[in-house]
Amino acid sequence: METDQRQNISVQRERAILVGVELNGSASNARESLKELHALADSAGAVVVATFLQRRQRLDAKHYIGRGKVEELAQSVEQHDANVIIFNDDLSPAQLREIEAVCKCKVIDRSELILDIFASRAQTHEARLQVELAQLEYTAPRLRGMWTHLERIAGAGGGTGAGAVGGIGTRGPGERQIEIDRRIVNRRVTMLKRQIAEIDRRKVRQVQSRHEHFNVSLIGYTNAGKSTLMNALTDAGVTTEDRLFATLDTKTRRWKLGGADHALLSDTVGFIQRLPHHLVASFRATLEEAIHADLLLHVVDASAPAALAQYHSVAGVLDELECAGHHTMVLLNKIDAVEDPAMVQVLRHQLPDGLPISAKTGAGLPELVERVRALVVGQTCRVTVRLQSDDGRAMAFIERHAEVLDRRWDNHAVEMDVIIGSTVLTRLQENHPTSQVLQCA
Repeated sequence: METDQRQNISVQRERAILVGVELNGSASNARESLKELHALADSAGAVVVATFLQRRQRLDAKHYIGRGKVEELAQSVEQHDANVIIFNDDLSPAQLREIEAVCKCKVIDRSELILDIFASRAQTHEARLQVELAQLEYTAPRLRGMWTHLERIAGAGGGTGAGAVGGIGTRGPGERQIEIDRRIVNRRVTMLKRQIAEIDRRKVRQVQSRHEHFNVSLIGYTNAGKSTLMNALTDAGVTTEDRLFATLDTKTRRWKLGGADHALLSDTVGFIQRLPHHLVASFRATLEEAIHADLLLHVVDASAPAALAQYHSVAGVLDELECAGHHTMVLLNKIDAVEDPAMVQVLRHQLPDGLPISAKTGAGLPELVERVRALVVGQTCRVTVRLQSDDGRAMAFIERHAEVLDRRWDNHAVEMDVIIGSTVLTRLQENHPTSQVLQCA
């Protein structure tokens, strides 16, 4: 093959039609949700060639958007030479089958699209296992719809006219294949759950081993700028892209706060509206950093029109993870990209504790560092701490996090006069129960 021909080779992107439904006059929410679906489709590698927004009082049980609209959709598929239809809601197996029968085109729903994106982004063994489990749990209820062609060939009807299609000796294999497939899926799901449970236990041990450090976790909507912020604060070199779910694997780096003070900063997977429940459950190990964090930094994209809705979506997932009671600091990121500065003031009114920052330009980051440092250290005071002389870890902790003024050795103990923050002192007593605070000036 000649060099110029080789350079012209390219992978053809799927041509997608997006379909959304507006119920009971929720026009603005439906349009905003379709924009997000467009970004998801683009992130999955598809080219969006058309968009449908159907207004309905109630959903159609058989065709979801109604038979007439599905026929119109089929015409659009032919007109635009589309090869995939993506619905902005979750469809039942029967609805998927009926729409595909009319449109003669592959049909997927929102959850399947998100799972596909996660599958393409998963890089580590842990992430691949988590995505595979979520995909299998999503696929399992849809197996009957996938095997209907074997039922037609086999003739599940026995002695009826339909049952005679396959002939003698072929009746029923379609139904048997479904059961075989289900057993295979169930066995694989059981095995994956065991492997992920071990990952969970290992991850918990890993996170708990950092109990002597102040742990901070970045959380937020996907593409809110968490990875860019982590790079700005720690020089972590985390990959950043302007697309949804660019980060799936948690990364932890040391965050220097000035002087000897530091925290461990973790970047986590982003959230999204209507994140599939199976995905949240499967990625619990990845989100373990947030579950056990001392502080959550909730990053909100202040330039997004639906910034407040995104904030509440993340808060909902945190409730599901039982993280709602964690100490949280809200960061209004991307203020450099906000076209109307008044919108930042509106957000600050809606989220009074929000700190405006820009991870890209560095605006507001010094104040962020000071706020976190105040939490890490607490109010400083002078104390005398008595330790066992063989407790090297406790002594190293004090020397690392406090200013040592004097130390006196007495038999098998040592007394240290230190200037230490109240928060650090609390961590010392929690992690080293044998330490004694003799006096506080």
